Amino acid sequence: MSTFDNPFDPDRNLQAGCVCGQHQSAAEHEQATGLRCDPVASEEKRYEGVVASAVMRAMFPQDVARRAFLKSVGASTALAALSQFFPLKTATEVFAQTGAPEKKDLKVGFIPITCATPIIMAAPMGFYAKHGLNVEVVKTAGWAVIRDKTINKEYDAAHMLAPMPIAISLGLGANAIPFAVPAIENINGQGIVLATKHKDKRDPKDWKGLKFAIPFDYSMHNYLLRYYLAEHGLDPDTDVQLRSVPPPEMVANLRADNIDGFLAPDNICQRAIYDGVGFMHLLSKEIWDGHPCCSFAASREFITSAPNSFAALTRAIVDATAYASKAENRKQIAEAIAPANYINAPVTVLEQVLTGTYADGLGGVKTDAKRVDFDPFPWQSFAVWMLTQMKRWGQIKGDVDYKAVAEQVYLATDTKKLMTEMGLSPPASSYKSFAVMGKTFDPAKPEDYLASFKIRKAS
Repeated sequence: MSTFDNPFDPDRNLQAGCVCGQHQSAAEHEQATGLRCDPVASEEKRYEGVVASAVMRAMFPQDVARRAFLKSVGASTALAALSQFFPLKTATEVFAQTGAPEKKDLKVGFIPITCATPIIMAAPMGFYAKHGLNVEVVKTAGWAVIRDKTINKEYDAAHMLAPMPIAISLGLGANAIPFAVPAIENINGQGIVLATKHKDKRDPKDWKGLKFAIPFDYSMHNYLLRYYLAEHGLDPDTDVQLRSVPPPEMVANLRADNIDGFLAPDNICQRAIYDGVGFMHLLSKEIWDGHPCCSFAASREFITSAPNSFAALTRAIVDATAYASKAENRKQIAEAIAPANYINAPVTVLEQVLTGTYADGLGGVKTDAKRVDFDPFPWQSFAVWMLTQMKRWGQIKGDVDYKAVAEQVYLATDTKKLMTEMGLSPPASSYKSFAVMGKTFDPAKPEDYLASFKIRKAS
């Protein structure tokens, strides 16, 4: 019997069933709901089920005895009899209080890009409220501002670029403050856009001297663009200029001829195409299909001081991410996140990003359902890869304990437990191999991977 099963249903198996408590098997769950399983009607009912299930497990460890008892007296009589000997109501209240958020009114900062879709949509679509929270999502100008406001506790948690919590924890560019990532916001969902005047420069070998924008030094955008350039024989530190530009300002800079192109979130790419000032050179998934981009992050101080609030936040975002992963929900989500207080973009632009059917700026329309996708699991091998690139480009000096840093910052074990409790199916391992531009990355051999690159910053 799952924790959330009805303990007074004689047709339920005591020791079997789907972990979500809504279905009699994992197969039934998958057939009925796919990835996401809706919770029971209310938190109160959920807690009642937890307590009653625990008591029934203790009293009737054998399924046959429980079924015989329930069929002989009926569910209502069984509940009344049980309540005479065990204070179910009191126990339920105590159990509910134990998991109550220490702080329900929270502020979460975000940058207005589609990478933040789960964090943003969780507000207007009710995912935070569903998990007992009143969350204000705050649109923020740039990544340095996000970092500083979160460190200064103006935000309780934040949308961050996936490498940022690693950099903050290691003290790169500032004092070291332990941060953690319980959820990845999006995978794929970026692209390289060039100014319309460069339509004849499709070979990166012709890009010497060009100026490119990236959102932040500690970003997947920086590492993916550098990787792409280096694989085409260009040294990103000497052959081109890389500039950090907040994503909302990139299209204006492209229009003003301040930059020649950028590697940026897909809604920025699509807006440049929509405005007629750029074209899509390639999607980031063509560099690494399945790469992470942004994350949901919080300081260790917040996690330890308000563990129930942090857990509720994480559940809400994982829940929203599961909803966003389904293609049939993408148009509804585009409408929810389009308003000025969120992404402030035409719904058409966001639909092209989220549905994967988009204009490429070269007169064509392309379709790729996985242009952007949503998978919350914080693979620790992602963190190890980021650390190799930080070291490759001189952001980290000296030796790196890749495994220790990855496991300190990327909370795969905690997220695995939480996802299981929610009826989702997390991976069995926290590490996996993958390929970037055809080159396999083995997270168990980061130094060998690093040594294999010809173009890198001199030590």
